[in-house]
Amino acid sequence: MNNVLARLGQNPKRSLSLLLIGFGLFFFGLIFVALGYFYHHLWQVLGIIILAIACLIAAWGYLGIFANRWYHILNKHSSGNNNRQ
Repeated sequence: MNNVLARLGQNPKRSLSLLLIGFGLFFFGLIFVALGYFYHHLWQVLGIIILAIACLIAAWGYLGIFANRWYHILNKHSSGNNNRQ
């Protein structure tokens, strides 16, 4: 499990940028959904596709940030136990 966390959280700056890109695309998709409400329904379809992609990108970025933090918590906790013994 430690190897998976280290692999997922190896670059937290990239994960943060993916999270922010996902948020930006999410709001961009919301604009298309609103545009489709007032004009043609195909704008809404495009907006929903963009929303789905944005959620995946943001989730991947959040997973990287979470894995990095969890990896550091586990390593800090395990190194603290090794020093006490």
